Amino acid sequence: MDTAPESDLPELFLRAAKRIRRNQSARLAPLGLTPAQARALRIIARHSEPLRMAGLAERLDIVPRSATTVVDALESAGLVARAPDPSNRRSTLVTLTDAGRAALSRMSAARRAAAEELFSALSPDERETLRHLLATLDMGDHCQPAGATERS
Repeated sequence: MDTAPESDLPELFLRAAKRIRRNQSARLAPLGLTPAQARALRIIARHSEPLRMAGLAERLDIVPRSATTVVDALESAGLVARAPDPSNRRSTLVTLTDAGRAALSRMSAARRAAAEELFSALSPDERETLRHLLATLDMGDHCQPAGATERS
């Protein structure tokens, strides 16, 4: 049996990540958003130009049909708008609406509150150490399996 402290590191990390996701899901629910929809909004917001549906699907690491389902829900809620791509009539562009920008602000507050709840057990120095360690891990795509894509 492996008793080295590193042996439980992956399990502890995954449990903390699941706790963050559960907490964030609970805080997104009153906003009428799923985690997938929230993630799509964040990706769309990061682009100064409208984003093609195919590009969104790629960044979400999902098939285009699934991206259409996510955007359908966001459009029904008035958070995004679709328009034909003037440079490629077979493509559709997605942009945030004013309501989408307001939802992003509310989402950000919900995410901060969820993170604060989890990380409140750590001292400021421990938080900074954790931030540094996670940033280091995030930079290293040498750990990604072949064919893996970056997730947002």
